[in-house]
This record gives sequence, C-alpha cells and structure tokens, in this order.
Amino acid sequence: MVRYRRNFLPSGTFFFTAALADRTSSMLIDQILALRTAMSRTKRDHPFTIDAAVILPDHLHLMMTLPQDDANFSARWYLIKRRFTAAVRKTGIRMPRRRNGEIALWQRRYWEHTIRDETDFERHVDYIHFNPVKHGLVKRVRDWPHSSFHRYVRLGVLPQDWGGDLRELDGKFGER
Repeated sequence: MVRYRRNFLPSGTFFFTAALADRTSSMLIDQILALRTAMSRTKRDHPFTIDAAVILPDHLHLMMTLPQDDANFSARWYLIKRRFTAAVRKTGIRMPRRRNGEIALWQRRYWEHTIRDETDFERHVDYIHFNPVKHGLVKRVRDWPHSSFHRYVRLGVLPQDWGGDLRELDGKFGER
C-alpha cells in the first residue's frame, strides 16, 4: 500500500484538486447546489476560508485556509465528498460501485499542495481562475459561472477582462 505524505500545517493555506471517478461526468455542475450545500455545511461544522475555487464538470480546484491551530483538511474533504455523494444519491441518480460495494462517485484521494508564500498563492489563484479556459469550456475567464473569479472582480482585485479573450485568436498561435 502506498503511504501518502501530507503536510498538516496548522492554519495553513492549501491548494486542492478533487476529481470524480468518471472523468467524463458533468455531475459537479449538474448538481452544483448539492455541492455548494455540502461545502457550506462542512464550513459551518469545521470552519475554513475559501480563498479561491472553480468547479468544473468532473473536478474542482479549491484553495483553503484553515483556522488557527487546525491542520485537519482531511476531515473537511471527507465530509464534503460524503455529503455531496449522499445528496446525489437522494436524487435517484444511479452511481457505479467499487468491488467492495462503496459508491464510486469520487476518486478516492485528492491532490494537495501547501501554499508557501504570496507568489505561490497568486500563481495558484491564477491557475484556478484560468482553468475553465484551459479545458476549453469557455473562451474568457469571466464566462465561467462556477468560479471565485467573480468575487475577485467584485472586490476590485482583478479586472473583468483578466485572462484575455481567446475568441480573438485565430488558432495559429505563431505557426507559419
């Protein structure tokens, strides 16, 4: 069995990627209200700050800061995944199961990165906000509704046209 090393840093800021087991699924945006409810209930029970987030059809990226003297992001992810899965189950949507009988909605693990400094923080916020464009879901960052980008614009941190407009590109990208 692989032993995962996690950096449990009290009051740390972390970048996460959590993905559905079926990477062709659109369950996260199809059931966006259930996901928001799972996150808000988890935040209520185990406080944390969402510094930046984007929800894509089959995965999400989230930057989370934990409270003083708290390093338990694992419990929060367990609850978010469990609560979302339970909400989806209640809708009657059939979900595959693993050999051991557990529901196979999520990949079992998640990617975690400890944010080291302000530059690392900014790079990961930019990555999160640009991700829908990277995956070809939209041509402009502002066109993706499930992103903290809109909060950053409202707060005056980023301009509305941040990330440019890929509609203006002709697709040649410097080739002759």
